[in-house]
Amino acid sequence: MTQHELDELDSGIVTRLRVENMSNNALAEELGISEGTVRQRIKKLKEAGVLKIRALINPDSLVRQQLATIAVNLNESRLLDAKAREIAELENVLSVSITSGQYDLIVEVLVDSNRGLVGFLTDTLARVEGIAKTESFLMLKNYNKYV
Repeated sequence: MTQHELDELDSGIVTRLRVENMSNNALAEELGISEGTVRQRIKKLKEAGVLKIRALINPDSLVRQQLATIAVNLNESRLLDAKAREIAELENVLSVSITSGQYDLIVEVLVDSNRGLVGFLTDTLARVEGIAKTESFLMLKNYNKYV
């Protein structure tokens, strides 16, 4: 995805959708524009990879799943982008971020609560070549977090 600068209208649409799910008509009325304009803007934002609309759930409400974060260091920093993309395609991965500081990547996963993290680390993530080490963090309680 290339960077996309949001104009005032795009920003207004995105900001409102981040707060709550709204119909195109409700957005149009609130922004003082036509429903067609809202529909076109949302379509363009989706096509540009700027906006993705989906339902999110509080991970604390999931009975048999566990949210975890895995910090990853790679053997070679020149592989950052390629390895981030490869890991992002793995099952159970919610997101991957290239970071500064102590770790190269931060990986957010949603796994089965009973041995799910162990399976992910030893079976799934272990297939990715070039990982030097990982450190895992289980999210025990979340505030204002939806996945």
